[in-house]
Amino acid sequence: MRILLTNDDGVDASGLDVLKQIALSLSDDVWIVAPTQEQSAASRGVSLHNPVFVRKLADKTYSVSGTPTDCVIVALREIMADNPPDLLLSGVNRGQNIAEDIGFSGTVAGALQGMQMGVPSISLSQARGFETYNNGKANWKTALKHGPSVLKNLLAGSWPKDVVLNVNFPDVKGDTISGVQITRQGRRDFEMSNIDKRTHPRGGHYYWLTYKGGLSDPDAGTDLRAIYDDFISVTPIHVDHTHYETVAKLSSIFED
Repeated sequence: MRILLTNDDGVDASGLDVLKQIALSLSDDVWIVAPTQEQSAASRGVSLHNPVFVRKLADKTYSVSGTPTDCVIVALREIMADNPPDLLLSGVNRGQNIAEDIGFSGTVAGALQGMQMGVPSISLSQARGFETYNNGKANWKTALKHGPSVLKNLLAGSWPKDVVLNVNFPDVKGDTISGVQITRQGRRDFEMSNIDKRTHPRGGHYYWLTYKGGLSDPDAGTDLRAIYDDFISVTPIHVDHTHYETVAKLSSIFED
């Protein structure tokens, strides 16, 4: 099995090394095409107005001066065009990609692009900010221990071609988890986006965009609740953003 790895934390990220170790438990044919620099929260951005540059760093390892989506496009249309991968893995992200995070995530975007181009794709993220709140570090032990078995079980099954599996590992002490749950995307009961306004020494202001911390009270069966309760969350997602109930309601307005 040929496996392509990408991420949004950059080609030098610790999580990419973790992902490579997980991938090597499945196959010895592992390729890396990842951003030269961190592209967190890049979502599905594509570098349409700037060229991207590709650099070969080692055997089967390349950096791309663009977004995770750029990386997947370059990998499938150029680097691996003659012998495409059987599986794409994106991550392991340093931080959870659950609830509203999914829309911002470059990690999830890389997997969505792989799926869109016909490659079965899985995004993986290591939650932080719960058990490791005070130091902000990611405890990679959980992903390292459980990643191989989770992937092997998922690959033994099947999922639709237009679906990406979004895997999140909980932030726990050591590597002990409560289990694995198949979940739906949750929604926080507060708005996380924030802004830090600062005074520029030469006059005027500048801003850092930040996130508020805190816990919500999510429903059972959601990715949020699973991570709060120390479960590995696996959420099947796709690119159809249509809210079908509202389609029916709005359609009635224009009926004769």
